[in-house]
Amino acid sequence: MFAHCNSQPNVMRWLGGVQTREKTNEMIDKLLRWQADYGHSFWAVERKEDGELLGFCGLKRIDRACIPDIGTPEIGWRLREDAWGQGYAREAAAASLDYGFDTLGMAFITALTLPGNAASWGLMERLGMTRREDLDYYDEEDWGPKVGKEIVYRIAREDWARIRQENAA
Repeated sequence: MFAHCNSQPNVMRWLGGVQTREKTNEMIDKLLRWQADYGHSFWAVERKEDGELLGFCGLKRIDRACIPDIGTPEIGWRLREDAWGQGYAREAAAASLDYGFDTLGMAFITALTLPGNAASWGLMERLGMTRREDLDYYDEEDWGPKVGKEIVYRIAREDWARIRQENAA
């Protein structure tokens, strides 16, 4: 399923393009290594009704030298195209934020995307994350000079707690 998701052009449009099976296997190895090293990674997102695998969401540590805050927590998600717009990414991202703050004790969590990926940064904003232009960066290794800056969003533990409390009321 992961390979299927990574082979969909619309899914991979803002993620470096369609990936080969070899590149997907490298990513799976990375995910398993992050889980072993940090106790968290990106996890499967399944539809509750039937257990259908829709993609992944979760937390990792920023591991690219071009990013100003290397080693800090990052949330990310990737869902197959037919799962878009149904609330799955928001639900999975909220659960990941809960886990990061409540279980792992993270002080803040960062999210990264490209300026053209309005669906992704729109979700970041709906989650209550704040754009941090001071942390934007160029990633020419992954994207090349034509893409421009990668943009950064962040949310602090206390802000997420306030949002959850407001939503519960």
